[in-house]
Order: sequence, then structure tokens, then C-alpha cells
Amino acid sequence: MLLPLLLLLSLLLLIIKTSQRKKGKLPPGPPKLPILGNLHQLGALPHRSTWKLSKKHGPIMLLQLGATPTIIVSSAETAREVLKTHDLDCCTRPPLAGPKRLSYNFLDIGFVPYGYYWREIRKICVAELFSVKRVQSFQSIREKEVNLLVNSISVSATLASPVDLSKEFFSLAASITFRIAFVKKFQGSELDNDKLQKVVYEAQAMLGSFCDSDFFPSVGWVIDWLTGFHRRLESSFHELDVLFQQVIDDHLNSRRNVQNQEDIVDVLLRMERGRTENSAIQLTKDHIKAILMDIFLAGIDTGALTMIWAMTELARKPIVMKKAQCEIRRCVGKKEKLTENDVSQLPYLKMIVKETLRLHPPAALLLPRETVSQFKIGDYDVFPKTRIAVNVWAIGRDPDIWKNPEEFFPERFIDNPIDFQGQHFELLPFGAGRRICPGMNMGMAMIELALANLLHFFDWKLPSGMKEMDIDMEEMASITVGKTSALKLMPINYNISEGDKT
Repeated sequence: MLLPLLLLLSLLLLIIKTSQRKKGKLPPGPPKLPILGNLHQLGALPHRSTWKLSKKHGPIMLLQLGATPTIIVSSAETAREVLKTHDLDCCTRPPLAGPKRLSYNFLDIGFVPYGYYWREIRKICVAELFSVKRVQSFQSIREKEVNLLVNSISVSATLASPVDLSKEFFSLAASITFRIAFVKKFQGSELDNDKLQKVVYEAQAMLGSFCDSDFFPSVGWVIDWLTGFHRRLESSFHELDVLFQQVIDDHLNSRRNVQNQEDIVDVLLRMERGRTENSAIQLTKDHIKAILMDIFLAGIDTGALTMIWAMTELARKPIVMKKAQCEIRRCVGKKEKLTENDVSQLPYLKMIVKETLRLHPPAALLLPRETVSQFKIGDYDVFPKTRIAVNVWAIGRDPDIWKNPEEFFPERFIDNPIDFQGQHFELLPFGAGRRICPGMNMGMAMIELALANLLHFFDWKLPSGMKEMDIDMEEMASITVGKTSALKLMPINYNISEGDKT
């Protein structure tokens, strides 16, 4: 009896809110249902469903998601207007509602609204944690962890057994992230690889899930409580909170000399201890947990997914893989180890990574923004409290920009200035403007080094009886978009001294 009453109340509030909205020329969009609006049209893969809808309604499209008006932009031109021309007008985030707000008890920079706190925390991240100098300081960690992965895969190659690259890439990204943020590896701790992967996936699923309070703020939180969504969310973030608190306690109780081995937690604790009344922002343990949350979730999953999709596409295109291997082996020669200094001399490998990010951006729909003032996109009026999502997946498949957009073709970047640094709106895997991903350089260093090593030290073939066309390309989506099935390939050790297979 309660649910129909809540739905009726929600409908009344939606009618009142709609009637009060100022008139203007709104973007086109598909017809909507009462109460639900266009929620029923999103489906399991919103980046694909909104892409299909945009083909009919245009690159500036208005969807009514419950009580929340949402504009989807799906072209480079409209993305430029949102992320550059009107960046300040729509650089805040929709507030976390209902159980998400209650469970998410530390302030995350990725979701916190635009304002003084966000600006100061971002300065800390950019200047102290993700600067070029800081990224370079972790080079030895990345190289050591990649070497361990190479050694592990070499054993599998000797035994002629397939390797689950999905699992290996996740483990690599987790190990590097843990050691950069916490110094120690996660193996041997209470979180083994499988459990860590479940914790990360669950946290991302919760943040990326559609809960009723997101779209019906006035009454949806009650439904979230009744359906058990709040309980599941609370459990997920409690696990992360316990982990981060344990890491902080370990650092506070440790007597080690961190002068020559300062990790990100050390940096943040040092800044917390050094705060004064004149400090721009007074860091607390909750602030530290918030930053660790971003590094933990964004750093592990997005990097792993990019490596998985890259190797998947290369497995489907053996000629492209062979060309990359020839470049790497010609550059590295007979050296026993491949370092980040070598990677800087591999332009074709960098093209492969760009092409992977074009076809498979980890965040296919950039995290939604919320407008703070009225402005225009094209000929259409945009009002305050409107959400805006940029479909970078659709932009990467725009035939007006990319020839044969569905084809994996790294050569399209030869003599092509388009890059992913946020200045070219044809390629936006990390976003642009004030909300661009601050950890972009950290992630790219890991991705390029790992792929270069795996292509240098091994030849790869499909499991027995499998053909390129049999590789599963099905997607699953939360905040990020990954492969539904694991990628398993057969490694063959490459004899560096002789230049052939063993």
C-alpha cells in the first residue's frame, strides 16, 4: 500500500516542478512515461541506448529520468560547449541522495559539488599526488610489478597453459595502486586478489547504480530502504572504510623511515600534521579516506579495463599485434628488461592505446555534471539543476570524425594531432575542463609499460580451436564499461637472444 502512495506523491511533485520550470527552447528528446520519464529506455548499457536515441533526436538530447531532467551530448562540438565554453556553468556534481549520501560518509572529490573544498582538494591532488615529478618517482614500483607479471606469465608459457589476462591485469593494477598509495602489496593481507576485485566491483556498481533516490529525491529514499539497496550500499562502503582506516593506522604506528620511500598516505598525513590556522583547508582523516577512495577505485579498474580491451583488440587483429611487437623488439633489442624509458620510443604502441581508448573509454558516459546557471548549448536553453552527461563512447564512434569508426585501426593516429589530454574533444576518455581526471598520467604510465612488456616477451595465440571471430566482445556497465567474459590467451616465450620462439 505504501509504494503506490509514494509513486502518486512523486508524480504530484514532478508535475509541480515541471509547471514551475521556466519556459524556453528545450532540446528534443523521446516521448516519456508518467513518473518514470525515460528511465525505461536506458537499459543495461546506457552509453549504447543513448547513442541510438541520439541518432534520432540529435547530439543534444533531453531525457526526463524520473524527476531529473538530463541532457545527453553526443558530439565533439557539443562536448566542447559543455566542457570548455560553459565549463564553469556546469562543473558541479549532482548531490548524492538518500542512502548514497548516508553511507558515503567521507567526502569524495569525484562526486563532491564544485566549490572551495573541491578546488583546494584538487590542488592537493594535482600538485602533490599526481604531478609529473610524483608520477616519475613511482617508476621503479611500476617496473618491478610488471617484471613480476612477466615472470608469472613465463611460467604459464613453459607449462603451455592459457593465462586469464583479465585477472592478471586487475592484479597488476591493484598491486601498483596499493604500493603507490600504501607502499605495501595487497597480497598476503586480508584482501586477496579475488576478494579485492569483488570489493572494487561492488563499490563501483553501487556508485554507478540507479537508485530511486537519485531520480525521485523526495520519496525514493524510502523505496531504497525497503528494497535493501541501502543495506547493500552500507556494507560495501563499510569494507572500504575499514580498509582505509587500517592503512592509516599502519602508517601512524609504523616506525619505518619514510624519507626515501614516501607513499601517498605519507604525503597526506604529513600535510594533515602540518596544517595551521592559515592553511587553505584543514585536512582530516576523512579527507584522506576520500582521496584514497578515488585512487583506489579509479586507479585499479580503469587501468585494468584499458589493458584488457587493448589485448582483446590485438588478439582479434594479429597483424596489428605483430607490427607492435616488431616495433618494440627493434627498439629494445636484446635487453633483458624493458623500462619506461624504452616506452617513450614506441609511437605505434601509443597509437594502439589511443585507439583502445577511442573504442573502449572506461567511463563511456562521463560522470554527470549539474548546471548552476542558465545558458545555451547550440540553440537550446539549459536551466539550473539540469544534469548533463557526455557520451564519449558515442563521440569515439562518430562517422563524421572517424573513418570506419567501428574498426580497430591504430594507423588513423599517424600524423593526427588528436590526443586525450582534454584539448581535443574528439577523444575524451579522461574528460576535460575542471573535472578532467587528475590521475591520467599515472594510469597511462602503467598501461603503456605493461602492454609493451607483454608484447615484447611473449607471442600470443588463441586457445585451441578458437578463432578471432569467436572472441566475446559483450560489455557490462556500471560507472565503467568492461568485458562480460574474461580474456584468456596462450603465451609463448620469445627468445630475446635468438629472436624466435622457444
